[in-house]
Amino acid sequence: MRPPPTAGARGVWCLVLLALAGDAAWPPCRIDADNRTGLCKGQDLVRVPRGLPGSLHGLDLSYNKLREITAGDFAGMTQLRRLDLGYNNISRIAPDAFLSNLLLEHLQLFNNSLNSIPAPALRPLINLRWLDMSNNLYRSAALDGTFGRLRQLQKLSLGGPLLWDIYRGDFAVLKDTALQKFAIKSASSLRRYEAGAFSWLNTTELWCDMALDKSAAALPVMLRDLRGKPLDYLRFRNLFEFTYYTGDADPFAGLAELQITKLVFYRGKFNENLLRLALLNVQRSRVRDLALVAIDFARSPWRNSSGMGTAAPQLNRLLLQDISNPDVLRFDWTFTWLSGVTALSIINVNFNYVPCDAWGEMRNVEALDISSNRLEDGYIYNQRCRYRGVMPKLESFVLATNQLLSLAMVAALTRTWPRLARLDASHNSLGSLQETCQWSPTLRWLALHHNRVTVGTFGCLPTTLEYLDLSYSQLDRLDMDYFTRSPWLRELRLSGNKIKFIPSEWRCPRLEVLAIDGNSFGVINRGSFVNMPRLVSLAAGNNPYHCTCDLYLFLEETRRRGRPTLADWPHNWTCYHPEPLLDTAVAAYAPRPLECDVPALVAVAVASTAVAVAACAVLCWKLDAGWYLRATYRLVRAKYGGRRPGTARRCSYHAFISYSRADAGWVRRELLHRLESTTPPYRLCIHERDFTPGRWIIDNIVENIERSAKVIFILSRSFVDSEWCNYELYFAHQRAVGLGTEDVILVVKEPIDARGLPRRFARLRKMLGTKTYLEWPREPGRRPFFWLQLRSLLGSPGALSPATGEEETAVDASTFPCQGRLKELGWDGGGPHQRSPHLLSLLQGTGDGDSIQEVAVSPGGRGDPKSTLNPRRAADGNGDER
Repeated sequence: MRPPPTAGARGVWCLVLLALAGDAAWPPCRIDADNRTGLCKGQDLVRVPRGLPGSLHGLDLSYNKLREITAGDFAGMTQLRRLDLGYNNISRIAPDAFLSNLLLEHLQLFNNSLNSIPAPALRPLINLRWLDMSNNLYRSAALDGTFGRLRQLQKLSLGGPLLWDIYRGDFAVLKDTALQKFAIKSASSLRRYEAGAFSWLNTTELWCDMALDKSAAALPVMLRDLRGKPLDYLRFRNLFEFTYYTGDADPFAGLAELQITKLVFYRGKFNENLLRLALLNVQRSRVRDLALVAIDFARSPWRNSSGMGTAAPQLNRLLLQDISNPDVLRFDWTFTWLSGVTALSIINVNFNYVPCDAWGEMRNVEALDISSNRLEDGYIYNQRCRYRGVMPKLESFVLATNQLLSLAMVAALTRTWPRLARLDASHNSLGSLQETCQWSPTLRWLALHHNRVTVGTFGCLPTTLEYLDLSYSQLDRLDMDYFTRSPWLRELRLSGNKIKFIPSEWRCPRLEVLAIDGNSFGVINRGSFVNMPRLVSLAAGNNPYHCTCDLYLFLEETRRRGRPTLADWPHNWTCYHPEPLLDTAVAAYAPRPLECDVPALVAVAVASTAVAVAACAVLCWKLDAGWYLRATYRLVRAKYGGRRPGTARRCSYHAFISYSRADAGWVRRELLHRLESTTPPYRLCIHERDFTPGRWIIDNIVENIERSAKVIFILSRSFVDSEWCNYELYFAHQRAVGLGTEDVILVVKEPIDARGLPRRFARLRKMLGTKTYLEWPREPGRRPFFWLQLRSLLGSPGALSPATGEEETAVDASTFPCQGRLKELGWDGGGPHQRSPHLLSLLQGTGDGDSIQEVAVSPGGRGDPKSTLNPRRAADGNGDER
């Protein structure tokens, strides 16, 4: 029986299991969707993860804690072409580690702990093009035959902090390999360099990270070994790392015999003697591009006589960058060494003053870059200096990232330079001052981004520009007048400002490129850029857009025309308003089909209106609306059109009788006989007798209804069929609105079904349903009670007074001839006791209906007992349709 495991053994097994479980559960790499790229950077991995896709083309395992590459780590990755193992702690690579990676082209082993060059592991990589093994811990740079078989190799970097010696045969296997770049790093101070070591190299670029503080004599030997080589670019890093060179020999001797055209000194210590020696050799060489970057410059305590001569090399480009001591500009107490430079860049050299004589020495400069310094207005433009003619060839001037405030000062500095075309004054504080500026007429390109521009700054801008950049300058409004005065402007950049609206009158006829992204406006429409006919590119994203039809129609027209091209579409095009669309992509905004289609919307509106009008016409026809309109028109015309000012209105009748022609006999025989034969008699108005001949019928109807105290409607089936009876009913109802419905008396002569009445008799249906009416009895015995009820509704047949609510005025007897006739007969409008016997005898006549009609008197009638009995027919001219 086995003894139970101890507590220590159990703990070890738990750790192993946890490690395995963690390794299986932890996903250290991000794999793209195509399984072609794996990113395992910075995951603190101690070994290559298992289970990576075999289809990977690129794998990044940099910045981890890998210590060893084993045979199976990349066994399944047959398609691998790029592998980055930099910044690990790899000390060993198995000889067959890359046996399956025959397609590998790029291998990065930079900054590891390799004790020797892993040649056996590299042997299968016949397609290798780029190999970086530098900054490792091997002590010898000798390459074996493996590297001679890497015929595709283009870039090779090797060496490290323990490489003290370089021997003649270290690179011999590379004699037939045409490299684009060879980089070698040595220890802080190279101890030995054997002549001929670089003679095997066949490269166009050589990067030497070597400190020669203790072996300065090795530099001329290296330069001699490079004679006759196709070398074009030579770069030294930390050439003198710890001490300034004080020797008498020229360390750059032999430079003139090389074919190089580009020379770079990066970091390291330079005093003025060493710099003079370098410039004198450059002056005699083919070098046309010289860069001094991050060097530590200091003045020499004495001048070395071995460097006699004036250093003024002819250079296409001179770069002075990241130098803490600005004395480097005047290292030889003059600026003479700048006189042969075509493109001069003085970047981050901390100088804040330009002496007057410096401008004169830069007479051959065509491009000047003095960005990232501490220049101020009064130190760059000195009014005591003469600037006219001092920069005759300058075409491009960069003043970016300084401390400038005055745009007028910049204009004054440059206005006499005859060829200046480009000016970059970005990253300053220009534009906040209200100034007037005079510019060089040749200026075509101006960059003022990251300044403090206001709308007043436009008055200080040149109008000859083709390119203008005012991005990120806190601009909130545009000056339309400036664009009118700038006819040559082709590219305008206004990104990252605070512009709140795009003016509709923005006119810039030659503008081709416009960037207005990152502002504060929310509305653009089809008319925003209509005055820019040549606009081909527009960047307008990252604005708080109002997603409305204006924006939608602008985008649709842009797509239809194919111009302008939206350079930043659809990224950063986001809806800000209305609230339901907040943060919605503008590309996803899709209004309803007819919401923004104006022609379709107009067509639908017209069609809908036509249908509505047609429906209303049919409805009006069905509801006899035409009849009501005609009646209203006639009422208004009769009521207001024919009335003369100052005419008095009195109640001349006790009642106006409305009846159809078929009921005329009953009216004359029964109604008139009973009511006009009383003592005193009722005065009744009927159309056959009392309408004025020759007047318009509607005038007669309206006037006599208004001058009657009551209106009696004789209802029968014939009444319903009469249009004129409906008119009278309508006018009586209009009168009742103001005077009360008790003035209307309904007499039903024949039974009528109210529900069967036409629609135009809606008022009659309502009256029959809500108002008590009199019904003509068929039995003769009940008729006396009918007459008693009717007289009760009509009231006493005494004297008539002005109608209720009417203004009482004098009545002209000539206007109412019948009333004048009554006065002649002795009646003055008083009560029954005031009437003359003769008049009473006439009114109390006992004849039939005809006799009654002959003696009836009306103020608006004819006054002639023998006049025609049917004046309405004469007035109508079309016959009575009652």
